[in-house]
Amino acid sequence: MNPRLSIVVPFYNVEPYIGACLDSLARQTFRDFEVVLVDDGSRDGSAQIARTFCDQDPRFRIVTQENQGLGPARNTGVQHSQGEYLTFVDSDDLVSRHAYDLMIRSLDETASSLAAGNARRFNNTSGVRQSYVHRIPFAKDRPATHVFDYPALALDRMVWNKVYRRSFWDQFRFAFPAIRYEDYPVTLRGHIEAITVDCISAPVYYWRERESGESITQQKFQYANLHDRVTSAEMVFDLIDKRAPELRAEVHRHLALTDMATVVQAFATAPEDELRPLLELGRRLSRRLDQDLLGDVRTFERLQYYALQTGDVELLQRLARFRAEGGLAGGARAQRNPVLPWQYENRYPGLHGHSGVPSRVYRLPREELALRTRASEITWTPDELVISGTAEIAHVPTENRSSLRISLISGGRRFRLPVQRRPGRDTHGEERLVDWTTRVPRSLLAEVPPKGAHLSVDFRNGHLRRRGPLTRTLAGNVSHPAGQRVGDAWIQPTWAGDGRLMLRRLVDQPELATVEFTADELVFTGRLPAELVDPELRLTRSSGYIRVPLDLRADGTGAAFTARIRLDDLVDEENADDPFTGRTHRVPSIYHDDGSRRRLLLITGLDHAVTTVHHGRMLSVTRSPGMFANLGEAPVRIVVDRIESPTDGTSSTLVVSGPQWPGVTYDGLVWRRFRPNSDDAIDVPCRVKVDGSRWVAEADTADLLLPADGEDGTPDWTLFASDDGTPYAVQTEPFLLSRLPATLIGDGRRGLLQSRAGTLHLETS
Repeated sequence: MNPRLSIVVPFYNVEPYIGACLDSLARQTFRDFEVVLVDDGSRDGSAQIARTFCDQDPRFRIVTQENQGLGPARNTGVQHSQGEYLTFVDSDDLVSRHAYDLMIRSLDETASSLAAGNARRFNNTSGVRQSYVHRIPFAKDRPATHVFDYPALALDRMVWNKVYRRSFWDQFRFAFPAIRYEDYPVTLRGHIEAITVDCISAPVYYWRERESGESITQQKFQYANLHDRVTSAEMVFDLIDKRAPELRAEVHRHLALTDMATVVQAFATAPEDELRPLLELGRRLSRRLDQDLLGDVRTFERLQYYALQTGDVELLQRLARFRAEGGLAGGARAQRNPVLPWQYENRYPGLHGHSGVPSRVYRLPREELALRTRASEITWTPDELVISGTAEIAHVPTENRSSLRISLISGGRRFRLPVQRRPGRDTHGEERLVDWTTRVPRSLLAEVPPKGAHLSVDFRNGHLRRRGPLTRTLAGNVSHPAGQRVGDAWIQPTWAGDGRLMLRRLVDQPELATVEFTADELVFTGRLPAELVDPELRLTRSSGYIRVPLDLRADGTGAAFTARIRLDDLVDEENADDPFTGRTHRVPSIYHDDGSRRRLLLITGLDHAVTTVHHGRMLSVTRSPGMFANLGEAPVRIVVDRIESPTDGTSSTLVVSGPQWPGVTYDGLVWRRFRPNSDDAIDVPCRVKVDGSRWVAEADTADLLLPADGEDGTPDWTLFASDDGTPYAVQTEPFLLSRLPATLIGDGRRGLLQSRAGTLHLETS
């Protein structure tokens, strides 16, 4: 009897990764599948690892061929597949345990032609984070939609986050071309030809980013790679022109900002004999791009396009090197036009010194001279909410005579706030008057309306004036601000979807007051608002939920509750949602009105995580960015919950610490950075002390803030530990994130301690 799902996995020289990939498939909660492994002429130990899986599990079988490339290998796998459904996996990636359960269940319900899900990127250094290209298409569930109804799906260019009906695949005779970047022509045509498509917001696929830079997508500046990339783009252009002109703007803009930018950036390192072929490649691509899109791109992209069109190789090289050396960091500096002083020009290579380039190409549009802000610290005093950050206008240096006003916008009214300004380091690394602190009195916060309030920034620099909301347009924002009760409401600073810092007013919210782990139970206590009908607690995850009965005690204004959850019900190591970290996050929520409505549990009684170890797994109740409860289950590993950084340069030691757990090795803690495009790392070992309940790790700031001998540049570090010889990046406890980022100063240099995708990093400047 044929399986319901065929999983095609081509592989070629992926010995370090293929075992983890196939293990993530063997652990799928959807069991009725076959794995067709296509050995595309591997010369390392990959085939032996694959055969081991075939020997252990009859659902795995292997097909061998001479090396032909990823596209033909996938086609071979399709020819040997027998399932009702079809999917593809790259052999260095991972698949979430519930991925095929979610997608096939959706297809069974909707009868769509294909289902596609969200994706995460991951590696040892940066942890797990949202895949940039999938963030918009899969922001929420959209069953039975279509690319013509939801054009963002035109950017869903990868094949591996999808399950196709085999009948649909065969009907349209889909096949991968024998080039790299073979996905996009196939996936876009699939979206166009489909009757409907199911979009699933849960992450179904984990896309590896190798430190060594060896994958196809990471070898992007090699000429052969770029040639295939342009060929793939031309196939997409042809498809759009013939079958979907209504998607033209979406696709052309995407290719201009990704593929075109990559081709131009290759001029920074291209050898002399590849310059002319690379120029022709870029011109092939640029000629196909919609000319009307040039009005939407930044000055730098417009200048690159001009250099391509005119065949100016020298300018292309200078622009690419300028970018590679960080010239665009913070937005390149601008200057006034010497003839028309009310206009600005970007100070890019060639300005007023490169023959043949008209000055209009360098002209800086008004919209690029935009307000750039951050909120780097948010704290509470008994009387005020204190917010500190930076503000500047992109591209222009901030003058000492500039002015800054900050107001609270609340209930349609504007309240002027006090502002203290001081010098700080701007986006170009210069000491300028960009830092500020403002204070919001609790008396104002008590009047915040149900829709919340936000801060408005009015900045004047010379004759330029910009006004807008306080947003996280610059890096280095505090990601998990703390909230507090003000009067009868909870005021929670949080980042809205549009990037604004919002002060949300939360009333009549289910509240979590205490958390306790006993020997075999997790006990919650809290309060529920009076209007909730038939409330119940559910612990939800991507693959389902656990129902928890509530013990309610009415008191006139609501009800106090107690909930008890068996720890055995929470431990699910075999089916962790995240196949890379082995973690599962459950969200405690109160469902009411026959389960039709849901409210999150606001943490009002905790200022730190509550954690225990049960059956070799770590269970932790902590907070989300919006101060709601999260329940995590993970391997027992090191977690940082405290940092003592010498922010004033008076100490030469960086100290990090956290809770100590039995059976965990602490003496292998190191600050690590990887050499460019390599798996080789440089380590700075920590001096570690363990006192029975906590561990403390110290490192000298001079070792972290100064470049290593014989190396240029400024190093960026990740805190690493080891589990039975396997290195992993150390996680930051979410409550700690309300105190990050933190500036590290020593030996005349500085760094920024912050969490990136949940792991602790030190970024130096």
